Amino acid sequence: MKTLFIIVQYLLPHHLLSRLVGQLAETRIFWLKNLLIEQFIKQYKVNMSEAQEEDIRGYPTFNAFFTRELKPDARQICQDEKDIACPADGAISQLGDIKEGRIFQAKGHDYSLYTLLGGNNEDALPFKNGRFATVYLSPKDYHRVHMPIDGKLIATHYIPGQLFSVNQTTAENVDSLFARNERLVCLFETAAGPLAVILVGAMIVAGIETVWAGQVAPPPKTVQTRRFDQQETIELKKGDELGRFKLGSTVILLFGENAMEWLPAFDAGTETRMGEALGKLL
Repeated sequence: MKTLFIIVQYLLPHHLLSRLVGQLAETRIFWLKNLLIEQFIKQYKVNMSEAQEEDIRGYPTFNAFFTRELKPDARQICQDEKDIACPADGAISQLGDIKEGRIFQAKGHDYSLYTLLGGNNEDALPFKNGRFATVYLSPKDYHRVHMPIDGKLIATHYIPGQLFSVNQTTAENVDSLFARNERLVCLFETAAGPLAVILVGAMIVAGIETVWAGQVAPPPKTVQTRRFDQQETIELKKGDELGRFKLGSTVILLFGENAMEWLPAFDAGTETRMGEALGKLL
C-alpha cells in the first residue's frame, strides 16, 4: 500500500488537483461549506474549544475555518529570552545538525541546503554547518505559523515546485522531498545570527500566506525574490504570526553554526505545540 501511495503521487496532476481543492475550500455556498467543515472536524477530531470562533457557521469559507484563530490563552509563548519557540502545532519530522550543506530527511534520504533555499550560495553559506528542525502539520492542527525568536525580515524567495504529500511515508520514499516541493523561504536577521523559516507546500495545499504580503503561493510558476531594506522594514517578535497554510504542510527552521541547540526532549515523532520551548540560544 505504501508503494502504491507513492506511485499514485507521481502520476497525479499535483497543481491541478490542489487548485481544484482550493476552489472548493473557498466556496461560500452556506450548506456546502458547513458540511465540509462538519465532516472534517469529525474525521480529524479537531478541538474547536480552542478556536476564537467555536461556531462553524461563523466561518465564511472552509479555508477561514482551516486557518482559524485561537483564543488568546490557548497557547503560551515561552518567555525566557534564550528560549526558541516552536513555530507551529504538529510533530517533529526530523531535527539535528546540517552536515556540510546536507539536511537529513528520513532513513536513507537527505537533501541539499543550497537547493532548498533556491540555489543561492550567499543565503545558504551561513547555515552550512548549522542546525535544522522540520515540523509536520497534520490536518487536525492549528495552521498558523509563528516566529521562533525576534527577527528582522531580510528577504523572501518563492520557489515553485511539485506538491508531493509531506507525511512520513512520502518523506521515507521520495528523494529530496522538501527541496522539490513548492515553498516560501523567509530569511531573518536576529540577535543569534541568520534564521530561515521555510513554509513548504504539499498535495492539496491551496495556498501559502504571510502577514506582510498576503497570499504568495500559488503565483506564476517562476522564482520570485523580494529583498527588504531600510525603506521597507518588517520586524516580528517571538510568537508573532508569520504566515499560514490553506490546508496542511511543513515548516523548516534553519539556524547558523553554534547559534543554538535543540532540547533533548524533542526527537522524530515528538508532538509539538506552537509557543513551547523547542530549543535554546547559545
